[in-house]
Amino acid sequence: MNITRIHHATMVSSDAQRTVDFYTRLLGMRLIKQTVYDNQPEVHQHIYFGNQSAEPGSILSFFVWPNTRRGNEGIGGTHHIALNTKDRESLLRWKRWLTDHDVRVWGPYDRVYFNSIYFNDPDGLILEIATEGPGFTVDEPAESLGQEIKYPPYRALRGMRDEEAIELETWPEPVPSIDKEMALNSLHHISAIGTNGDRILRFYNEILTLPTVKQTVNFDNPDSPHLYVGVDGGVPGSIITYFVYDQGGFRPFRMGTGVTHHFAFEVPDVDALHQWKEQLSRYEIESSDIRDRTYFQAVYFHDPNGHILQLATTGPGFTVDETLEELGSRLQLPAHLESKRDEFEANLPALDPGR
Repeated sequence: MNITRIHHATMVSSDAQRTVDFYTRLLGMRLIKQTVYDNQPEVHQHIYFGNQSAEPGSILSFFVWPNTRRGNEGIGGTHHIALNTKDRESLLRWKRWLTDHDVRVWGPYDRVYFNSIYFNDPDGLILEIATEGPGFTVDEPAESLGQEIKYPPYRALRGMRDEEAIELETWPEPVPSIDKEMALNSLHHISAIGTNGDRILRFYNEILTLPTVKQTVNFDNPDSPHLYVGVDGGVPGSIITYFVYDQGGFRPFRMGTGVTHHFAFEVPDVDALHQWKEQLSRYEIESSDIRDRTYFQAVYFHDPNGHILQLATTGPGFTVDETLEELGSRLQLPAHLESKRDEFEANLPALDPGR
């Protein structure tokens, strides 16, 4: 029943085609599924992006909610989504590629355990691209990861770092295209906002059995603890982090466009979901029934601050209703809605998959 990594993150978009254009043409991801939002399938689309193989761990999905107000990051929600790139060289190439395409980029910042840049998608979602290393053992041994608070060097803190030099640092020449070295093949981490750090760590360590891999502070606000949990010492793609504030010390989360609706952990199969439901029940945490999402089975529950979390199975995968080559090329409907295809196709805008 072990959690192996992050399965996917699901956000809210206001415009399906604009989101497709951004994530495919600008970030080089693949549109792997066009389908509908389970709760209101007649009017809302659900689109998925991933790597070329549509593997769990690479997936970003979006509920498309037109005419919905902008959400905001806050306690009980996610702050940003981080995607994984190889090294600092590829990170600088990403900065040049994005800025040359009129996207405002912040960084590269030295986060000690990785280097990263930040930018926003068209709805304002905060995105980060982070390097694979140097990793969490750079300032403490693997056998005692996360047991002590590790304070960052002053040069890495907001107000102490050379922001002018950071803004000027980029790849020295134009980047003609997104190549294999730059490909965003997986998530790196997800950062959420919460209160009561001890309670957050108990939830992840004891209930979800994800060990702490680092206790530090928010480099942009050192008054806020920054906690990391993850698999196997913090493998990129398995890491969840929390910025911790006192109750009332940060605004509450508000659902809407440009923020995360939920994120999901990968588990092997339905048997594991049944075991996890028992585990959650032992700790008096309410969970949903097991829901068939066509491409995976899922259980929903909440973290101690109210953030929606999900456990999702590895399979059956995104090729259950179209071939690998055809992924994302046309609207796919759950079997119980297939008889209404004409109605859905008339109501929902057709998408150019960006190939």
